[in-house]
Amino acid sequence: MRVEPVPEDGAATDVTGEQELMVAVSRGDEGAFSELFQRYRQPVFGFFCRRLADPAQADELTQETFVALLRGAARYRPSAPFRAYLYGIAIRILAAYKRKRALRSALFGRWSGLPRAAASAGGTESEVLLREAVAKLERVDREVLLLREFEQLSYAEIAELLSLPVNTVRSRLFRARMALRELLTMPARKASADTLSSPEECL
Repeated sequence: MRVEPVPEDGAATDVTGEQELMVAVSRGDEGAFSELFQRYRQPVFGFFCRRLADPAQADELTQETFVALLRGAARYRPSAPFRAYLYGIAIRILAAYKRKRALRSALFGRWSGLPRAAASAGGTESEVLLREAVAKLERVDREVLLLREFEQLSYAEIAELLSLPVNTVRSRLFRARMALRELLTMPARKASADTLSSPEECL
């Protein structure tokens, strides 16, 4: 997947007027809310999909995020780029969902995670391998990587969202990239080893 470059330092400039739109939302402008929803529905949906691999649940949490955005509009202050504000809401929605899911698991003895077969149906083999590799990263490293590579937030925005120093974001991102590279090469090495040990099974 091709990712457009993002400025290495500092928060992204809100050049699209999204802060102004959100201020209008806080004053009851339904048209401004519709505009923000149209711009960010797909990116927020992708945010949840990459963390849950369940399109139906991702869509539900996307709707919850925009409901929370609308409910809290009156308290909005344009002190940070709008997308950082929006992803901050999405992170809280996701955390609440995971807490409820863990509670259900503890109470009923069942885990509501997505079966491997269902995850595999959500993309090509390479996409499934990437998703599985990302899921194996340490939690904070994984979140830094996803926010940077997919949500394309700047280091400063990630630092603000995760309450981390910018230098920690940099080091975490480097570590996550190295770990991901190692994880993604493992299937190829394993396949090579299997081929050498069992040549009669080659296709």
